[in-house]
Amino acid sequence: MSVPFITVEGPIGVGKTSLSKAIAETQQFHLLKEIVDENPFLNKFYANIEEWSFQTEMFFLCNRYKQLSDIKNEIREEQVPVVADYHIFKNLIFAKRTLSAQEYTKYEEIYKILTTDMPVPNVIIYLHAGLETLTKRIDMRGRDFEKNMDPSYLQQLAEDYETFITSFEHAHPEIPVLRFNGDEIDFVNNEGDLQFILQKVDATI
Repeated sequence: MSVPFITVEGPIGVGKTSLSKAIAETQQFHLLKEIVDENPFLNKFYANIEEWSFQTEMFFLCNRYKQLSDIKNEIREEQVPVVADYHIFKNLIFAKRTLSAQEYTKYEEIYKILTTDMPVPNVIIYLHAGLETLTKRIDMRGRDFEKNMDPSYLQQLAEDYETFITSFEHAHPEIPVLRFNGDEIDFVNNEGDLQFILQKVDATI
């Protein structure tokens, strides 16, 4: 494989950052973490999704674009392996769920312009779990802005992820997608589960 660029994806609370950190430490990769807490619109978004979705999604898109622009040279020129706790395609998943049709059309146009020359991950790790598991993990990390999250929104988001990833696998068979079920695997509290995932990752890269 060329220089590894791994992204870990899945719905809110599934453990993307925890697994990305473990991979970075084990493989000695550069860790790229998405900016979440700094988004000034999140509190308002979870209180009124319809009102604040466009501002929220644009903030995330611009920040993720900046992050990927900053590491582009590292991956392509300096051959530095990277693991990220997100794939920028998540912007389309969230935006499709929350924006009006007219807003989404504008948003998608901006997304295509910004991502046209971005580095493309060559391995995707997809973590998924049921609503009960996701809710429990979100409660455990205790972010204030997530306390107002509607469970139905989280459930819909998990379903959107499943649909998107399945479509992605068909459209991009050249990019391996490693799937792990968070209802069955607890890589945060079970070292054996973590090693199982790390071995799968190591074999893939």
